[in-house]
Amino acid sequence: MEKSEEMVKVKAIEATNDSFKAYGQVIQPSSDGEEFGLQDAQLDLSSGTPRFYIMHLKERPLKFSTITHHASVTQCLGSIGGHVWYLGVSKPSIVEPKDLTGVMPTTGIIVQSHCGHSYIPPAVEDVRVFRITGPKFLKLNRGTWHAGPLFKADNMDFYNLELSNTNVVDHTTHDFIKKNAVVFSIDE
Repeated sequence: MEKSEEMVKVKAIEATNDSFKAYGQVIQPSSDGEEFGLQDAQLDLSSGTPRFYIMHLKERPLKFSTITHHASVTQCLGSIGGHVWYLGVSKPSIVEPKDLTGVMPTTGIIVQSHCGHSYIPPAVEDVRVFRITGPKFLKLNRGTWHAGPLFKADNMDFYNLELSNTNVVDHTTHDFIKKNAVVFSIDE
């Protein structure tokens, strides 16, 4: 880390339906046979072939300097075994084509992603960190910026639901070191 970079500590917030609603949903266990409703993940997998897989992650300490979003899909993440993990997030900032005509953003510069969509980069002060405990999944809204999963263990396995080509054709990353000279550290 260069001397000019600032370490920003962000207090982890427990992920609940209320605390996480600006970014997506917290999906918790429900009774077998319960009918589909708002308690279930409200998915958008309409732009391709869904991919449900197990991610094996190693050494993801409680700090980050990049954050990513997917403009065309919702994504679900959950730890296998309900172990504690963390996710840095910022609200979606995709700018729809209809909103580009003659409108200047009041919150920042509009950037064209290499994936083809436009967005406003996430602001340092808008980054939040959530702590996920127990048997929960997070459903990220389309365009939600996210960093992680992060965890204290040496390695963890996660369920991941996205599209088969999400990480190839729908993966936009903001680098806080390059753009803002900032690294985030999770304060528990």
